Amino acid sequence: MQPSSLDNHDDALFAPLPAPPRLTEALVFGLCGAMTMKDIITQKLTDAFTPESLKVVDESHQHEGHAGHRPGGETHFRVYIVSEAFRGKARIARHRLVNEALSAELADRVHALAIHASAPGENGS
Repeated sequence: MQPSSLDNHDDALFAPLPAPPRLTEALVFGLCGAMTMKDIITQKLTDAFTPESLKVVDESHQHEGHAGHRPGGETHFRVYIVSEAFRGKARIARHRLVNEALSAELADRVHALAIHASAPGENGS
């Protein structure tokens, strides 16, 4: 059998790579924990609707002592969103779309969500 050009390789070039660092729970929590609920809502709505404009307001401070409020807030939000995805849809259909996009948050940490959804050019948007 003829020696191939691979038989004359430099072993240093083919040394195994070191193992990548492990993602510890603390690191993962640190990366994920840095996002506020407002950030999560903003990201999910942006991904779902590619809005022309989007404003997410945390109104939790206005509900201290009321049902659903928790220490640290992030429970009550108001969303203003303008997206082509809402064109031709009734108000209830728009709200259902937003609620669907945020279903995990509404089932867990978000107690109340006020929605102002419109298509571009509607209601002065």
